[in-house]
Amino acid sequence: MSKRIEMLSSFYDDIDEDSRLERSRHGQLEYLTTMNYIHRYAKAGAKILEIGAGTGRYSIALAKEGYNVTAVELVESNIEVLKKNSTGIENIVSYQGDALNLDRFEDNQFDLTLLFGPMYHLYDKKDVHKALDEAIRVTKIGGIILTAFLSVYAIMNNNYLKENFAAGIKMNFDDNYKVKHFEDQLFTGYDIVEFEQLFESHNTKYLTTAAVDNILETAERRTDFKMSDADFELFVKYHLATCEKRELLGS
Repeated sequence: MSKRIEMLSSFYDDIDEDSRLERSRHGQLEYLTTMNYIHRYAKAGAKILEIGAGTGRYSIALAKEGYNVTAVELVESNIEVLKKNSTGIENIVSYQGDALNLDRFEDNQFDLTLLFGPMYHLYDKKDVHKALDEAIRVTKIGGIILTAFLSVYAIMNNNYLKENFAAGIKMNFDDNYKVKHFEDQLFTGYDIVEFEQLFESHNTKYLTTAAVDNILETAERRTDFKMSDADFELFVKYHLATCEKRELLGS
């Protein structure tokens, strides 16, 4: 087992990943935003592949909507939950597998490919491009790939602003504040332009970059934070109208 897989298995074995998109306002917003973009690009009857499907929150929801879904997940504890939660749903199949090796799938199979979690945990540039190559290979010509990444600036704001700021700087930047990627990071963050430029060497057409949870993760750390259902509904509308604005990305 590689060090990357050991780290991920240890981390996800100890957390409740299955409820992550439900138990907080920023998790709910991430789910609603992501589903909004999936629905924007997924045509009726589409074949969807989710690489790094976690416990299947997106894959299972999309299968229930009638899409033909294939889910691939690396972490054994997550795939066990995914298979349990998808029992009885006929139009979803799931496999344990790695974003770096999708050999079980032929070229040009899927209309829509979701590559979310894996890009949080790939550090070596060769592996990053391998994951992109594999996602592109299995996606039909003219198909859509949705890829998630973490903003390094959001990591600094959410994880280190309150305390241990020096540790955050050391973990994420070199002496010239250039973003670092290395194996001992559990999660790796990107400068937004840096991530977009990864695709320039691949045969893809850029569509857009969108934020998924706005400022809510930082806001929810405040002890006085509260948001009614009505305000959250309004915030979702505001967020979906503004989440592609360059000046807000990374906040």
